[in-house]
Amino acid sequence: MKSLITLLAFCLTGSVWASDGFNFFHELEHTFHVPAHSISLFVAMIVFLVLGIAYRSKLSNVQNTVIPDSGISLRNIIEFLGQMMMNSARSVMGEESAKKYYSYIVFVFTFILFTNVMGLIPGSLTPNENLNTTLALGLFTFIYFNIQGIRAVGFINYMKHFMGPLLPLAPLIFCIEIISICIRPVSLAFRLRGNMSGDHLVLGIFSDLVPYIVPIPFYAMGLFVSF
Repeated sequence: MKSLITLLAFCLTGSVWASDGFNFFHELEHTFHVPAHSISLFVAMIVFLVLGIAYRSKLSNVQNTVIPDSGISLRNIIEFLGQMMMNSARSVMGEESAKKYYSYIVFVFTFILFTNVMGLIPGSLTPNENLNTTLALGLFTFIYFNIQGIRAVGFINYMKHFMGPLLPLAPLIFCIEIISICIRPVSLAFRLRGNMSGDHLVLGIFSDLVPYIVPIPFYAMGLFVSF
């Protein structure tokens, strides 16, 4: 009960604070002459790393890792997200491939989720509102899955799968598929940026109009959008 009251108080006072236009990362931008989204990304990386180390430290002191902690804890939250992504990976690519690529999948998911949620903190900023961040994520994934595809079947066979089953249409299908696969990281970058910008724009508007009580449902909606 005390935690719930504290959270509600933070949402109420924080919304008033943020509605005045204060943003911690914009203040640092003027101080250090570094773009606000870059500072936000750096802070997210540090906090993300600290949480990972804290989780590993907690796990090393657990005698039976199968038994979860009682109540809500950092370990339970991380393992819930990890299990959710493992189940999703298994349903899409099967047991063997899911285990092989799980480390990258869960990293991308948890990092994007964490940086998305950062934008819900009053006076904070998510780096995913900036196209530089989202495009970098898309390009890195683009390089990763193409390298993995070539390693799995070889360069020639990997190129063949872009040509389709019909030889006469192979040149046309190949061009369409190459354009499609190259556009994908750009479209994903714009979609993630658009989701974050739109959500925080709505939250900001209602916080400016009525900073008390009213923004709370939009925080809940923002958490949903972050997932």
